Amino acid sequence: MPYGYNGQILRVDLSKNTLKIENPPESFYRRYFGGRAMIAYYLLKELKPGIDPLGPENLLVFIGGIATGTPVLGTARSAVGAKSPLTGGFGESQAGGFWGKELIRAGFDGIIVKGRAKSPVYLWVYDGEFEVRDAAHIWGLDTADSQELIRKDLGDKLVRVAQIGRGGENKVRYASIANDVRHFYGRTGMGAVMGSKNLKAIATRGNEGPPMADLDTLSEINRRFSDDFQSRLDQGFIGLFPKYGTSYKMEDHWKNGNLSIRNFRDYDDSSMKIFSSITIMETVGVRMEGCYGCAIHCKKVVQVEEPWKVDPVYGGPEYESTGSLGTNCGIDDVKAICKANELCQRYTLDTISTGVTIGFAMECFENGLLTKKDTGGIDLSFGNAEAMVQMVEMIAGREGLGDLLAEGTKRAAEKIGGRAKKFAIHVKGMEVPMHDPRLQRGLALGFSVNPAGPDHMNTLHDSIEQLKSGKRDFPFFGVFEPIPIEDVGPRKVRLFVYVNNWEALKNCLLTCGFVPLGEEQILEMVRAATGWYTSIWELMKVGERSVNMARAFNIREGFTRKDDWLPDRFFHPKTSGPLSKRSLNATELEEMKSTYYGMMNWDQEKGTPTRPKLEELDIAWVADELKLK
Repeated sequence: MPYGYNGQILRVDLSKNTLKIENPPESFYRRYFGGRAMIAYYLLKELKPGIDPLGPENLLVFIGGIATGTPVLGTARSAVGAKSPLTGGFGESQAGGFWGKELIRAGFDGIIVKGRAKSPVYLWVYDGEFEVRDAAHIWGLDTADSQELIRKDLGDKLVRVAQIGRGGENKVRYASIANDVRHFYGRTGMGAVMGSKNLKAIATRGNEGPPMADLDTLSEINRRFSDDFQSRLDQGFIGLFPKYGTSYKMEDHWKNGNLSIRNFRDYDDSSMKIFSSITIMETVGVRMEGCYGCAIHCKKVVQVEEPWKVDPVYGGPEYESTGSLGTNCGIDDVKAICKANELCQRYTLDTISTGVTIGFAMECFENGLLTKKDTGGIDLSFGNAEAMVQMVEMIAGREGLGDLLAEGTKRAAEKIGGRAKKFAIHVKGMEVPMHDPRLQRGLALGFSVNPAGPDHMNTLHDSIEQLKSGKRDFPFFGVFEPIPIEDVGPRKVRLFVYVNNWEALKNCLLTCGFVPLGEEQILEMVRAATGWYTSIWELMKVGERSVNMARAFNIREGFTRKDDWLPDRFFHPKTSGPLSKRSLNATELEEMKSTYYGMMNWDQEKGTPTRPKLEELDIAWVADELKLK
């Protein structure tokens, strides 16, 4: 009997209306762990190059990880992957909440969906059983209403639901998937893939998780962390997260120029206090909530009565949402941001891509590339809160200009033409999150080379602890001498390689980046869950393996070195403020890329992983997929 996982993957073919179970061997779980690596495995193995991401051939992979079945806090995450309709490359997204744990408790480590149902359906997975059910009565409903009806259908208020709203149904290319209404698989358009399959939701319910090799040790890890957490409530982010969520550093990011203002162009500190985490919670905050079994409770719940009504069932905006829908659009109205965030939750739209795409449209409007004739009479100027909220509605419904903006900034800019491409802030077609690479050199490299596009969660944030001292070291990775924040040489790249591979491991394990489980704790957890005599070295190799597999998928889809690049805007300073004399240097970034490719043992022309590297990672089959010599 396996420990730490169920040993069962559910296969669903919606075109043929068939469901079956496959049982991968233990070696499969030990080689890939879950999350990103398993997603990349199935996409590489089963998708033909060049398929339409919104066609029935695409796979939609829901997957847990080795950590997901454990009782350890910070392990409530699960992942969804497919070929991305936004980038045309590797698509992966993760979310916390409760749904992932429930899937594991229902007896499955993952669900792989292909095909397209003839009419709307939802999947019901419970205690090792499964069935496809009609969803005609819930298609078109907002997520809270849909979840309520599904639970009523199934006669169980504790059913957990992963679903799409209007954005996914209308195949907005950056549509997300919601679980329990307020936890989101965002960024890469997984909701659009789900909508393309006429799959409204997957409901799960289970009563028993997989057996653990050493449950006592796992309980002890929880106890030690809980004691440590309680003792550090007045220290740094440990104490601030439960009070204010991820926006606790909003003012700091604003002051140092990291936060986007008016499409990453400007700086303005006039409304800084309005967006402080304290102000938001004091004016519209209701409470803080969290994911399954987590003591941190980093998720806001807000309520607004006028001029817009914001239902607290949809949670509230965190740092990325507040920035993208707020400052990035020149909006200083917290209530408008809460309403726009609520609409994104209702309709399952990624808040980052939604806000950055609207900011792009605002700059096009400012420069005469879009007019009121294009907007349907809407004054789409920076700072117009009502216009911003209205545009979210239009994007979700693909109405008027919203139909074009639902395609994302890259495609919209190509359609508008002229200077519009200069205003499209994306990498590989995915919009840039609220962290400015002009400030962080390691982040600039990370945004450039990440296979899914600019990912702020799985990269090196080299400014977090350096802004005061200017230096930071990482003794765990063998980096003993502090590396200055301005460094763009091999030392910085080496650090990025190690941090990126470790963060990739966490993407495979599916542990939360906001729960400070140490490296030794993670190793102890994996051993106690699985009974494997593993090591930090093996764990690092799992992460590195997943990075190479995701890269290989993009190479097979035609991506090259040229796609590992940043928007032109970041090679010029901001108009004012802390970054008014600071920008990226194109030559330096190219040199960092070359060094990174070399350290990863990738070729310099395209960044293709070499056969020896793939052989060393025990995935020679990937080299065969790429037809490498």
